[in-house]
Amino acid sequence: MSITETNSLYDHLENMSIKEILTNINNEDAKVHLAVQNEIEKVEKLVELLINRVNTGGRLFYIGAGTSGRLGILDASEIPPTYGMPHGVVVGLIAGGDKAIRKAVEAAEDNIHGGWNELEKYHINKKDTVVGIAASGGTPYVIGALKDANCNGLLTACITCNPNSDIAKVVDIAIEPIVGPEFVTGSTRMKAGTAQKMVLNMITTSLMIKLGRVKGNKMIDMQLTNKKLIERGSKMIMDETHMEYEEARRLLLLHGSVRSVLDNYNQ
Repeated sequence: MSITETNSLYDHLENMSIKEILTNINNEDAKVHLAVQNEIEKVEKLVELLINRVNTGGRLFYIGAGTSGRLGILDASEIPPTYGMPHGVVVGLIAGGDKAIRKAVEAAEDNIHGGWNELEKYHINKKDTVVGIAASGGTPYVIGALKDANCNGLLTACITCNPNSDIAKVVDIAIEPIVGPEFVTGSTRMKAGTAQKMVLNMITTSLMIKLGRVKGNKMIDMQLTNKKLIERGSKMIMDETHMEYEEARRLLLLHGSVRSVLDNYNQ
């Protein structure tokens, strides 16, 4: 039996007080960052390869089922507004299609050819990278896609929370934060999901920084989609140029991004 399916270290959860439940969940969550820390070198290896591939027109595809698929979609969807990257550079796919984001699609994750069929719709090629996300490490939809990706010469990686899993055997880079049994037995949306989200954050954040989408510690290419982001952008410009707020805001709205304002200012 995989570690993610083994019995919780706690029992009789229904007899615990609310505080006991919350404290014990928190105690388990405290183990997650250590498990992720153990995998930093593997994440580093993946990001180093991704930098050149994305710079030369390659794309990053996340593929998963259930919680794992939703986490990939979440990470991918944040890249255009946060870093100003075009839609389609980072893509998240989930077994069962978009309708599975909100509601489970029966047996979708068992379709071994479903993942590659979805990837082919994007005219996937050797410049691209496929990262399979599967807490258990045994999801047929994901493993099938990775096997086909390998056969077609793509770089492959996985994020899984079980050691010696089937998925790790078919990828170039296996990222395996082993977080142990879940507080509620088998509920991998908890620690396993948290670990996966942390790794996804690390991959795309470090990638975007190295692609030049951050200056200092600021998201200078973020999209100005709401008042909060316009305020944030104006403050970035003020910090860099020492100009007054009204002028910073005017220039931001005129040029459309913090980067454009700073480029014009420094000419």
